[in-house]
Amino acid sequence: MYIVPEHEIAALITRKDSFDAVEKVFASMAAKTACNFPVIREAIGHADALYGFKSGFDRQSLNLGLKSGGYWPGNMAKGLTNHQSTVFLFDADTGKCRAVVGGNLLTALRTAAAAAVSVKHLARADARVLGIVGSGHQAAFQLRAVAELRPFERIVAWNRTPEKLASLKAVAAELGLPFDSVSLADLGAQADVIVTIVSSQAAVLKDAHVKPGTHLACMGTDTKGKQEVETALVARARLFTDEIAQSVSIGECQHAINDGTVPQSAIVELGAVINGTHPGRNSADEVTLFDGTGVGLQDLAVASAVVDLAIAKGVAVKVDF
Repeated sequence: MYIVPEHEIAALITRKDSFDAVEKVFASMAAKTACNFPVIREAIGHADALYGFKSGFDRQSLNLGLKSGGYWPGNMAKGLTNHQSTVFLFDADTGKCRAVVGGNLLTALRTAAAAAVSVKHLARADARVLGIVGSGHQAAFQLRAVAELRPFERIVAWNRTPEKLASLKAVAAELGLPFDSVSLADLGAQADVIVTIVSSQAAVLKDAHVKPGTHLACMGTDTKGKQEVETALVARARLFTDEIAQSVSIGECQHAINDGTVPQSAIVELGAVINGTHPGRNSADEVTLFDGTGVGLQDLAVASAVVDLAIAKGVAVKVDF
């Protein structure tokens, strides 16, 4: 069994590695050669923590395993990140544990990669302005990953506390892109691609904010009741997701499904666009929306890539188990 510690991962995997792994697993899911198993997520009644795991199996790559972890809100005071996770990979032929991999950075990378994959396959080719809604830890990962997929010329961003956008402005400067803190109305009027990355149970971005032809990637924390964008905007858009079952239960589409605004049949797996079995965007004026709910197979794909890289570079720790 191999162990790949959290502190080794940043030097091992690139955004391209993460992108390629996520794109392939979306394709496998749509081809029905990969399956996510039911998600467990529970309040444990200690330290205000939420704990759970996501798991699955990809028959194409033979990635089998789970990501275990959750959210501990008091961790920042202890010098730790609030989100903690570990990925366990198993040999599909024998069931033996193949590897244990630190999952914190990988979760951020695969989430950003999912948004980037949606931009590649759904955003207009002439998209030039990128909008970011939210400024938390994940926002910088989103900005870096998505900015590589189109020749963006400018970044516009909104946060409830505008001062907290300073970190995103610094990332934009690294990328050589002008950056403006704007209202939501101005953001929607200017942006050709919008990434929402907020934890919210009430719509932040409204239908009236978004111009025709926009691509949205809704990437905020998914759980019962979550809502980043108005139901009317979901109803207006052509809808895509990583996994339909999660989109309608814990994702951005849950409210539109529950109130009958849209039928479940309106939601398409992004992997179908990747595989060429669905056309994706139909016109330059169409609004497209990717509901990124985060599936276990994404974690297994990036973790497996990390294990291979760690073995090749001699930094994986091999132990008898």
